[in-house]
Amino acid sequence: MGPGEKSFNAVSPGTAESHGGFKVTPLALSGLLLVEGKLWCDERGFFAERFHVAGFEALGLPTSFAQDNHSRSIPGVLRGLHYQDTPPQGKLVGVVRGRIWDVAVDIRPESATFGQHVGIELSDMSGRLLWVPPRFAHGFCVLGDEPADILYKVDAPYNPATEGGVYWGDADLSIPWPIEKPVMSERDQRLPSFSEFRAALSTHLRVGG
Repeated sequence: MGPGEKSFNAVSPGTAESHGGFKVTPLALSGLLLVEGKLWCDERGFFAERFHVAGFEALGLPTSFAQDNHSRSIPGVLRGLHYQDTPPQGKLVGVVRGRIWDVAVDIRPESATFGQHVGIELSDMSGRLLWVPPRFAHGFCVLGDEPADILYKVDAPYNPATEGGVYWGDADLSIPWPIEKPVMSERDQRLPSFSEFRAALSTHLRVGG
C-alpha cells in the first residue's frame, strides 16, 4: 500500500479458530468466513500456503472444489454483484497481485441478514482469503494504482444459464464502495435492483436451496 492510500481492513468480531498455519474468523453474516494464512517472509519475498486439505477439514472449511478461476482487473474496475442459482456456488476468494475491496451480500430470503453485506480488503500481502458461501452475491473493486489478480476456488461448476446479479450501487443495499466512477461492464451496469431481485424471488426465482 502506497503513501496516502486508505486501508479497508476492518473485520467484524467473531470467535476465531486456528489450525496449523490457518485461522478462521466468522464474520457478521452466517457462513461468511475470513480465512487467514501465515506468510513466511524474508528479503527474497514470501511463501504462503493457500489451501491445505487437512487444515481446512480441521477448521470445517470446504475441501472439494470444482474449478479454479483467475481474473485480472485494472485500477478502478468494479465487478459484481454476481451469484449463481443452480447449482449454487461458493467461492474461496484471494488476491495474488494488488488490492481489492471484496463484498459479499446475503441473498438468502429466509436469512435474518437478508440484504445485508460485509466488505473487507484482500491483498497479495495480507494472507487473507474470504469464503463466500453459496446463495450470496459477490463483487469487488480494485484499490490502489496497480492491477489486481484474483484467484478463487469454486465448489460447483459454472452454469451460465442460471447466473444472475444485483446492481452494485443499489440504494437499498447501501454498500459504501471506496471508489468513484468505477470502470464496469455494460452487463453489470444493467443488473436489476435489489427490489427487483426480491420481487423475482417472491414469484419465480429460486436462489439455491
